Amino acid sequence: MTREQYILATQQNNLPRAENAQLYPVGIYGWRKRCLYFFVLLLLVTMIVNLAMTIWILKVMNFTVDGMGNLRVTEKGIRLEGISEFLLPLYVKEIHSRKDSPLVLQSDRNVTVNARNHMGQLTGQLTVGADAVEAQCKRFEVRGSEDGRVLFSADEDEITIGAEKLKVTGTEGAVFGHSVETPHIRAEPSQDLRLESPTRSLIMEAPRGVQVSAVAGDFKATCRKELHLQSTEGEIFLNADTIRLGNLPTGSFSTSSSSSSNSRQTVYELCVCPNGKLYLSPAGVGSTCQSSSNICLWS
Repeated sequence: MTREQYILATQQNNLPRAENAQLYPVGIYGWRKRCLYFFVLLLLVTMIVNLAMTIWILKVMNFTVDGMGNLRVTEKGIRLEGISEFLLPLYVKEIHSRKDSPLVLQSDRNVTVNARNHMGQLTGQLTVGADAVEAQCKRFEVRGSEDGRVLFSADEDEITIGAEKLKVTGTEGAVFGHSVETPHIRAEPSQDLRLESPTRSLIMEAPRGVQVSAVAGDFKATCRKELHLQSTEGEIFLNADTIRLGNLPTGSFSTSSSSSSNSRQTVYELCVCPNGKLYLSPAGVGSTCQSSSNICLWS
C-alpha cells in the first residue's frame, strides 16, 4: 500500500457519523401538487382549444399558400375574385377587372371616387348616386376610344362639344336661355328645320349678313301684323321671273273722269302713296294714280 492510499483510508475511518440523522423528502406534495397538475391540465386544454380554433379559421377563411379566400397575392399585386365588401376606405393605385368580365362597383347609397394631391387636398370627385351623377373638378373631358379626340369638355368658362354631329331627339327640341353662336344649322335628310320662339321674338344677327336659302323648295315668311324689310344703307333687291303682290287695295276714278263703267277692268297701274303704301289704279291712256289717289287719304 502506498502512502497516499494509507492516508485516504485513515481519513475516511476518522469522519464522525451521525447516529440519528433526520431524512427530509425532496419534491412538491399535498395541495401544491394538485394545483400544479390543475394548471398543467388547464394549459393543455387551452392549447387544444387554440389549435382547434386556428384550424377552423384556416378552414373557413380558405387560407392557402397564395392567399386567403378570393384574395390571391401575385407578383403584380393582389387579385380579388367574386363579390367583395369594403367597410373602410380603400386606397389603391389601379383597379381593373379580368379580361373576360366587367368591373362592377356597387353601393346601397352612392359610389364616390376622390382624387387628392400630395398634400391630401381634394382635387376631383365623382359621385354616382340614386338621383344624379355629379362630377366636381376643374375640367371635365370625354374622349373617343379610337383617336383620343375630345368629344365633350366642360369648365367654368365654356362647354365644348367636339363630336361630328350633335343630335337632340327630345320632342321639345333644344332650349337655350341665351344667345347661340354657330356657323351652320342643318336638319336631318328628309326632315324640316324649324326655329321657333313660342312667346317672344326670334332674332338672327350677323355682322356680315344673314343668308336664308331654299334650294329645292319655297321660302315663306308669315306674320300676323306687319312684315318689315329694311336696309339702312343699301337697297332691297327682288329678282324673279314673276313678282306678285296680292290683296293690294284698288283705287277708283272719280265720276267725272269715268268713261265706261260697264267694261271689265283687267289692267291696273301700280301706284305708291307718299308714305310708301302701294295700291292699284285702273290703267288708262295716261297715268291714273292722281285720279284715284283718294286711297292715300285713309292710309
